[in-house]
Amino acid sequence: MTSTWSAKTLPDLPGPAAWNRILADQPAPQTLAGSTTADVVVIGAGFAGLSAARRLTQIDPALKIAVLDACRVAESSAGRNSGFMIDLPHELNSEDYAGAGDDQAITSLNRQAIAFAGEAVEDYGINPNFFDRAGKINGAASAKAVQHNESYATHLQGLGEAFDMLDAAQMTEITGSRHYLSGLYTPGTIMLQPAGYVRGLVDGLRRVGVRIFEHSPVHRFLRQGGAWKVVTPEGDIATQKIILTVNGHLESFGFERDRLMQLFLFAVMTPELDADAVSRLGGSPRWGVTPSDPMGTTMRRIDTDQGGNRIVTRTCALLKPNMRPEPKSLERAAGVMQRKFDQRFPQLAGMQMEYRWAGHLCLSLNSVAVMRELEDGVFSGCVQNGLGTARGTLTGIGAADLAFGVSSKITRHFGTEASPTKLPPQPFREIGANMVLRWKEWRAAAE
Repeated sequence: MTSTWSAKTLPDLPGPAAWNRILADQPAPQTLAGSTTADVVVIGAGFAGLSAARRLTQIDPALKIAVLDACRVAESSAGRNSGFMIDLPHELNSEDYAGAGDDQAITSLNRQAIAFAGEAVEDYGINPNFFDRAGKINGAASAKAVQHNESYATHLQGLGEAFDMLDAAQMTEITGSRHYLSGLYTPGTIMLQPAGYVRGLVDGLRRVGVRIFEHSPVHRFLRQGGAWKVVTPEGDIATQKIILTVNGHLESFGFERDRLMQLFLFAVMTPELDADAVSRLGGSPRWGVTPSDPMGTTMRRIDTDQGGNRIVTRTCALLKPNMRPEPKSLERAAGVMQRKFDQRFPQLAGMQMEYRWAGHLCLSLNSVAVMRELEDGVFSGCVQNGLGTARGTLTGIGAADLAFGVSSKITRHFGTEASPTKLPPQPFREIGANMVLRWKEWRAAAE
């Protein structure tokens, strides 16, 4: 019996992956060509895939591991997020991020992911500026948002977690903006330069013998005899085990059809701020602000050690089941974000953005991941629910453990989750979801 799984679509994200572009050029990519073998093939070189590869080297250093990615490293979703690796509950479907499950267990798992990533930074000599233990702020710009922060603070207090409440003057001192009425600072979030961190993982993994092939999209994988054959445009790999870490592209291979919400978030980044702009801006050289309303606007400032003195703005969400946002969607979002930037920083109003882009998220209606054995020898570490840096790290580790029979807190947690809930049929899914997203965007207003 031959079992074949073919990809119906491949990553095609509008705009450049700015986090990658502001770093030094990478060496020429290694592309899979010809036929080869591996003990394990990891499909996807983002947070989940690279974490899976690192975990495999810990389970058995003698394993022959190959990682395949359709793009260049850090050009896909791993180079398009805002770089917040969050330890605390961060439920995007809630009003104030408080989770509906066992938040202490989730926090413990998130901190396990952060510890795993921190050890990789040490072991592989990754630039520590790309893994900044700075914490983050929930910013509030309206009375309702202040209430959200107060509600979340009460929740954190019940969990025994540390936090600081910031007033408007403190928010201005940190951000240079008078936009915020208050803030809630939590110390455990890692502020990544996501492309720098991911590229550092790749460099470290290659030094310990992991083969990583870029520009090598997997068109299909099929069962032949007692092994799997993974096929790319110019080559193929025979392997006993496959780990799929492709997030929402899991659906394009035929798994969990009509159960995954394919969302896009949009972002813009300023040019490097000159001395005059830095002087007018004021504030601290590095900070990260998530909105108190999950549908609000995320802001982040970075400095020269992370790719230049720049500000990143991220907002606007779009559901696209075909994973192909139109150019007009990026144009609209860029206009919204320009207004958001000008509102927050009138001293820099009108500054044109150097980069604008879309990033792909995958959510399930019931907020579960898909981390399990899909077929004999095929394992999944997918569906990160918009929390790819920490959740992706966890599901990558867990998928590697699962593939080799290792029982852990991660496998036990994700192994007990239900399957993703079936979504409404098309076209109601896309039309209805985007109407709700626009309404939530409008309701978030100044946030």
